[in-house]
This record gives sequence, structure tokens and C-alpha cells, in this order.
Amino acid sequence: MFESLGEKLDTLRRKLAGHGRITERNIDDALRDVRLALLEADVNVGVVRDFVEAVKRDALGQEVLRSLSPEQQFIKLVHRELVRVLGGQSAPFELGGASPTVVMMVGLNGAGKTTTSAKLARWAQAERNRVPFLVGADVHRPAAMEQLRTLAGQLQVGVYTGDGAEAADPVAIARAGVAEAVQHGADTVIVDTAGRQTVNAELMDELARMHAALSPRHVLLVADAMTGQDAVATAQGFAARLPLAGIVLSKIEGDARGGAALSLRAVTGCPILFAGTGERLDALEPFHPERIASRILGMGDVLSLIERAEKAYDQREAEALRRKMRRNEFDLEDFRQQIQTMKKMGPVTELLGMIPGMKKLLGGADLAGAEDELKHVEAIINSMTRAERANHLIINASRRRRIAEGSGTSVSEVNRLLKQFTQTKKVLKKLGSGPLLQGLPGFRR
Repeated sequence: MFESLGEKLDTLRRKLAGHGRITERNIDDALRDVRLALLEADVNVGVVRDFVEAVKRDALGQEVLRSLSPEQQFIKLVHRELVRVLGGQSAPFELGGASPTVVMMVGLNGAGKTTTSAKLARWAQAERNRVPFLVGADVHRPAAMEQLRTLAGQLQVGVYTGDGAEAADPVAIARAGVAEAVQHGADTVIVDTAGRQTVNAELMDELARMHAALSPRHVLLVADAMTGQDAVATAQGFAARLPLAGIVLSKIEGDARGGAALSLRAVTGCPILFAGTGERLDALEPFHPERIASRILGMGDVLSLIERAEKAYDQREAEALRRKMRRNEFDLEDFRQQIQTMKKMGPVTELLGMIPGMKKLLGGADLAGAEDELKHVEAIINSMTRAERANHLIINASRRRRIAEGSGTSVSEVNRLLKQFTQTKKVLKKLGSGPLLQGLPGFRR
């Protein structure tokens, strides 16, 4: 979501690179560009002012003025200030030893509270080996109860949405839900609360009563990254009435300008704990300020890429694949499996953005069609028989016509895929016989 801001800062870097040395005038011009880039990204005005003043104070030091690469030193200072504004270090989210640990999820309608509640339950289950339980206390949006039950079913975790006399009272539902969670042996209770279109007294009174009744360990605000400065105003409203432990920034993968993320921590003092990176239930990642700052400045995010790869790749399958590559037995079935595994890691455009220098290397190429291209490739392979996937050499002209018809593509597209696959096999044969794969997840000896 920081692509626009990142492009503007990269333009600034190139502009500074054109100067043999950097002067106070250069710095003033550069900071003017930084200020405009941040304001256009919808960053809070006060945050922008403090940001620019901090960078200017550091930039006027001799380290930058005498540097042989002034643009690198200046961007380094911008990176450091971005990290500071985003919170410095990653804030840990501790569920504690108490049983059960209660977490209240709050936010406005449409922010993604219900889905985020389920994502957090999945994270607690997979990453902390907890036994989560979901409680639906949103009596104002009937679909929220059904949605939570559906999500709980997908995760195979316990859920309570109220019944009987307490069905109309969200506080009573929440209290009964915690009791039900104890009966089920759950150690982590995540309560999905109601929202409104805006922060109002009725909503805050309801949440304050629920907080008093439950005494939750954490109150997490789900803020929609797509709403820009509205997310900041919302966070301020909730922070004024509730002891927020942190923020979950939802829809970070969308076409947002990034101002909310850069403003929330500075304005509210609450750390951003998680970021929702997609619609899948596993698309919730801890928020790392340094990694986000690096991605904004086009430096990539290799650590996050490796973490995603390690989760997506099965170690035994990776080892079997390595053996096949060494023996030059990599076939189209293996190719299809690699496509499916890569899709688990996230959108192609997002993955490429995590590789340092990749955006610059691609020269601003439009990658919007990359996802569609992968779908076409997968459809073509799906239309093949097992024998054809195992040995692409048997695919003659008549088979190619049948595959094209079955996949809704053309014979030329089938031909192109087979040609690319042949070239890929040659490359993989070289890689498989050398040490280059040893650094990849699942390929270490």
C-alpha cells in the first residue's frame, strides 16, 4: 500500500544522486519533497512536521555533508525516521499464562473486525500453540454472528454467539461466551464486538461496560488502512475511552496511500501489532517497523519473504523436489505444485516488492497481468493428463489442441508454456547440481 510514497521517495533519491555533494540548500529542497510526499500519502500534518524537523536536524551533520554518497546517507536518515515513526521495534503480543486470556476486538463497521478476530484465533493456534475460542457479541449486525460461526468452522475452533435471554445484550453474551470457553478448555477468548459508522457515545458506553465486565488482558483496535486519516481520528476516539493495547491495521494490501500506518503510532501512542495482508485466514502478520520502512524505500523485505516461504514449503516435499532437480526429473506436475505453493505466499506483485531492487530492475513494468498469467499456466497444466505432466515430450499437435480447448486458451499459449518449461528445466538442472539452492528454505542440506 506504500507504493506511491515509495515511488516519490525513490524519485528524491535519484534527484540527490545527481549532485556531486550535498549542501544545506540541497537538504532544504529534498525535505520539501519529503514533506509533499508524506502529505500526499495522507500522513498527519503534525507527524509530517516532526518527521521533517528530525531528518533536517540529523542531515545537517558533517556525516552527511561530507559523505561521498550524500543521497545514500540522506535516505538512510529518512529510513531511520520512518522506523521511529512506525514504532521503532516490533511490539510483542503476549497472551500470558492466565486461563483464559480475553482479547476484545473493537473498531468501526467495515474495518474487518470479524475476519480479523478469526485471523487472530488462527495466529494464536498456529504460532503460539493456544486453544482459541471465538465469541460474537455484535447484536447490531446479524450477519456478523453467522460470519463468525462460518469462520470458526473453517478453523475448527469453538464459538459462542449467544442464545436465550441474553441474546439482545452484548455484555451478557460476552460474559456467557467467556464462561462457555472455560467449559471447552480454551485458554484464549477473542471477543468480536459491535461497531458503528462513527465513534459515538452509545458505542463507547457499550464497550466500556463490556470492558468492565470482562477485564480483558488486551483491547485491540482494528483500523482500516484504506481510510487514511479517518483511521487516525477513529483510533484517537477509541483510545480516549478504552485502554488500547495495540492496533491491527487491516487491508494493508489494498490501494491505500499509507498515511494511516505512518500516523497511528505517533498520534495515539499505541503500537501497531499486526497487519492484515489479504483475505485468507492466514494473512495476518506481526508488524515490523523496520521491514515496512525498508519496503517503503524500495529496499525490499527479505526476512518476511523467507518467513512466508518457510511456512508455505513442506520440508519433505522440498527435499523430494531437490532430488528431482538433481536428477533432471522435474516435470510439469512439480511445476504446478510450485505455482500453488507460491500462491500461498501472497500476490506476485507483493512478493516481488520484498526482493531488494526488484522494482527498479523491472523499470516500472505493469505486473497487474502476472496473476492472470499464472492462472492461465495452471489451467493449461490442469488440462493435461498425468502422463503428459510426467513427460511433456509426448505432447504432440493433437494433444496441444485438446489441452488448449480444455483450458480455454490457445495452442500458441500452450506452445509458449512448453517452451518456457523446457528452458526452465535446463536452468534448474544447473542449479540442482550446484550450491545455489542451499540458501533457500527446504533446500538446506
